[in-house]
Amino acid sequence: MLWWWTAPPTVPAYADLKRSWKSSEAWLHARDGSLLSEVRVDFAQRRLAWVPLGEIAPALGQDVIGLEDHRFLKHGGVDWLALGGSIRDAVQGKRARGASTLTMQTAAFLWPDIGRPGARGWFDKLRQMRTAWAIEASWNKNQILEAYLNLAPFRGENQGVGAGSLALFGKRPAALDPREAAVMAALLRNPVARPDQVGQRACRLMQPADCPALQVLAEAVAGTGSLKAIDPGLAPHLAARLLTEPGMKVTTTIDPAVQRLAASALQHQLQGLGASRARDGAVVVLDNASGEVLAYVGGVGLGSTAASVDGASAPRQAGSTLKPHLYAQLIERKWLTAASILEDSPVQLDTASGLYVPRNYDNAFMGPVSVRRALANSLNVPAVRALLLDGVQDFRDRLADLGYAGLEADGAYYGFSLALGSAEVTLLEQANSYRTLANLGRWSPFRIRSDDPAGEPRQVLDPGAAWITGDMLSDASARASTFGVDSALRLPFWAAAKTGTSKAMRDNWCIGYSDRFTVAVWVGNLEGDPMRAVSGTSGAAPVWRDVMIGLHQGKPGQQPARPANVVAAPVNFATGREPPRSEWFLEGTAQQTMAQAPAFARRPRITNPVSGAVYARDPDIPGDRQSIGIAISGDSGDLRLTLDGRPLPADQSARQVPLIPGSHLLTLLDASGKMVDQVRFTVR
Repeated sequence: MLWWWTAPPTVPAYADLKRSWKSSEAWLHARDGSLLSEVRVDFAQRRLAWVPLGEIAPALGQDVIGLEDHRFLKHGGVDWLALGGSIRDAVQGKRARGASTLTMQTAAFLWPDIGRPGARGWFDKLRQMRTAWAIEASWNKNQILEAYLNLAPFRGENQGVGAGSLALFGKRPAALDPREAAVMAALLRNPVARPDQVGQRACRLMQPADCPALQVLAEAVAGTGSLKAIDPGLAPHLAARLLTEPGMKVTTTIDPAVQRLAASALQHQLQGLGASRARDGAVVVLDNASGEVLAYVGGVGLGSTAASVDGASAPRQAGSTLKPHLYAQLIERKWLTAASILEDSPVQLDTASGLYVPRNYDNAFMGPVSVRRALANSLNVPAVRALLLDGVQDFRDRLADLGYAGLEADGAYYGFSLALGSAEVTLLEQANSYRTLANLGRWSPFRIRSDDPAGEPRQVLDPGAAWITGDMLSDASARASTFGVDSALRLPFWAAAKTGTSKAMRDNWCIGYSDRFTVAVWVGNLEGDPMRAVSGTSGAAPVWRDVMIGLHQGKPGQQPARPANVVAAPVNFATGREPPRSEWFLEGTAQQTMAQAPAFARRPRITNPVSGAVYARDPDIPGDRQSIGIAISGDSGDLRLTLDGRPLPADQSARQVPLIPGSHLLTLLDASGKMVDQVRFTVR
């Protein structure tokens, strides 16, 4: 019966033990196998990968045997001489010496109930002995020593020689010198021993002349409990995203050189801006051909107050960065061309929640502009007019086709503001949608793990429409009115780019591509507070420029080959605001002259006062001599005006609005009394 009760547990095959070992860490590797980041996933105990005996400094194994079990190589699991001496000391009333062998201690590490505190009775000892015999019958001495060194606890929460050597000395076990090995071995009997006790034990392993140095070393590691991991920390946010289980090893598509380039460019820009202007940023770089993510920088710390948040996957308002997709869809449908005229002037739109009055970034208007200038200068009002032509739902569906997975509601939910980027998107989604433009309308999923499937490409946009859109985004002359002739968007080679700023200056974007790479940059504050004195060209664009130039060292970017359905044709502008030029058209859409629709063909509207305007009365001028002149575009012959519901004189030459303090609604009605247009303004 006693023999049955003390039966040892089943000893696993040594190879199975090593396979079942789970590190508390997980590792993220680059495409070339180099380490990008290391993340702790299991917080119960800290342990690293299993370390083979051949990768441990030989001095450590020798010292452990010398201090813990000097007859280890001679006994079969139980040291009968040590056990006899322990029994003799107990009978004589002396302090009993430890008789536990390395094999018995290994058994206690594997099955904690065998070596639980207080398990010193003869029954417990017999079970420990039988388990040690079973281990010796299954494993050789090198395997037992290797298992012991990987299972033994060192100072703090660190288990095993891998974590212990990094925690104590910041180096791998193979790099331990003899003195460091002696101190590590001296810690094993009592990991929380005082430094003087550790130094004294270590001295037994070395020459007397080494003792002072060993004591200093023991003092130096006395408070060490945290892991001095050899972690490059190149992609901590991506590691947190991909590493979810202890012991995971994920190989990514990240190129370490590109990752460093992107992180350095972002860090340099944020340092220049200062934390008082913008604290956070993120960069993603894609290979256009393969869809591989070459760089994924979720943040760089510095003055960030949310450094652990991943800026590359956090949903943020898109701002003007969705406009290229809107114009591309309309060009594809042949409803607009790059030379088509759009009106950049005040407009207000009735919505279920009231009037929607879009404004340009600088609160100024350019009047009639071509689509090329409207997109290149990121004008808001023409984009909203374009959305009216395209349809909100159709545009929302196109964005979904481009991979914007966060657009879960229908078009009605977003309304006309979708043209100006009211939807929340991620930097990865932005990068891959622009990669679709770079690939002439061919979409495929991005790849971030080395084993991610390539995915089936699908044509979501006409190649000619994508090419024309890219040509407009690369036109430095067309965007000169807003960005100047030599902004950060202008590179010494061909590249297409678009900036964007969200409402209240919370997000700043720059996304662009060459024939080989797509680079997407976001700058802002992850906590959502506005930036100060940061625009598209001063925030994200300098980072985009630095990364693009670095990527193309020795091989400048080239414009993608022109599709067969794109033709060049001369065009004149009747408005006189733009000079004649040669323009690109889809076949069958070219026109020699571009002009606004005649007045009789356009819906009449109020052009003055402007909706949302605020007027101030001059206290030095009599009130009856202060008024606002009313201007109406289009044919207004049979129309009439009301101010706050009261009719105004029908005489067009005398149409004036008195400056009466308060908020006012000016309405234009047709002959039947139906509202044609209305504006709201304020007098103070």
